[in-house]
Amino acid sequence: MPASPARSPLAGVRVVECSMLGPAAITTHLADLGADVIKVESPAGDYIRRMTWPIVEGVSLMHLHINRGKRSVVLDLRTPEGADVFRDLVRDADVVIEAMRPGGLAKRGLGYANLKEINPRLVWCTISGYGMTGPYKDMPSHGIAYDTWAGLVKPETDDEGFCYIPEHPSTGINAAPVFGALGVLAGVIGARETGVGYQMEIAQSDVAASMDWLRSETWKAYERPDDEVTGNASDNFERRAPGTAGMRDGVRYQFYATSDDRHVLFMASEQEFWKNFCEGIGRPEVFERWPGSQYGDHAKGNRELQAILRDVFLTRTAVEWIAFGNEHNTPIAAVNTPKTIAEDPQFQDRLPWLPASELGADQLPTPLKLVDTELPMPTKAPTVGQHTDEVLRSLLGYDDERLAALRSSGALG
Repeated sequence: MPASPARSPLAGVRVVECSMLGPAAITTHLADLGADVIKVESPAGDYIRRMTWPIVEGVSLMHLHINRGKRSVVLDLRTPEGADVFRDLVRDADVVIEAMRPGGLAKRGLGYANLKEINPRLVWCTISGYGMTGPYKDMPSHGIAYDTWAGLVKPETDDEGFCYIPEHPSTGINAAPVFGALGVLAGVIGARETGVGYQMEIAQSDVAASMDWLRSETWKAYERPDDEVTGNASDNFERRAPGTAGMRDGVRYQFYATSDDRHVLFMASEQEFWKNFCEGIGRPEVFERWPGSQYGDHAKGNRELQAILRDVFLTRTAVEWIAFGNEHNTPIAAVNTPKTIAEDPQFQDRLPWLPASELGADQLPTPLKLVDTELPMPTKAPTVGQHTDEVLRSLLGYDDERLAALRSSGALG
């Protein structure tokens, strides 16, 4: 049956956000699920609208994506009147997000200690680069810094001997908002139950490191004696380099080129899957010669077997190998690029584009799905102060006289 519209899961949750640039993604996830997110901006606005590339009809894609579904209110918090309006917005809100260097709002008398006096159940979350403590807490930074700090991105050198930043997915700047949103929702549940709010903070650098926990925890484990911490049985208990670094010499878990100049990822490291593959290609003798261990056996360094598999995979296209894996219960994955992934049928089924006609640029939807129901289309990312009058009238009951007085004072820019 077709999906039907439903009450959004976060309908009735109100968030007041003060943000600059990418950390504002913490509330994108909340807005996608129906929260009313009010982005409070200075009269100059968040310069994310002009930041990085591409620029779509004069506005950055970053702004169009990160600030979709939000309402923009301009307040000059340097004025007493502007600060008073901010307090009015917070009085009945569930959440305040400080998505910038920690302490910016406290300097204006609008920190958590101040605001919990007028809203005891307030959930406050600061999301920043390096967090509220530590020697790096006041350092200026951008998104890639958190991944280089966490050891996720290594410098490479070009033919002229100059270092360059290699292409890579950004982890800290994208994953920290997800963890932050999780914490905020936990806080809202707790605050509604007890009437007492929470102050929390999250650093994008911390999250970059925690997302790569297996490698750092493996190195830590290897500090212990060899008789306490070993490799696994398939490696004769020899210690292998952590994470994917230890998979470089894998054979049954490795990339292979296909007949159409593409690649697939072969992942038959379990004996059952490996046997299925060999029988599926009509080569049971390959399994009999190298049956491997029951679990986690990549046939590390077996160049003879790797050469056989290289030739086998060159006999079919990538699409044919994906179908083979499905038919013969063997893990074989598609290998895409950010450019080609949109052509993948799984992508097309799971991640239908949110259209440029609605949001200013084609965008990916939230990956969270409600079964048999449909989330509403997010609204287009706002212009600076687009919803100032609407929000102050509808939420705070301000009339024309009050709005005129605020404009005269400079509180609204």
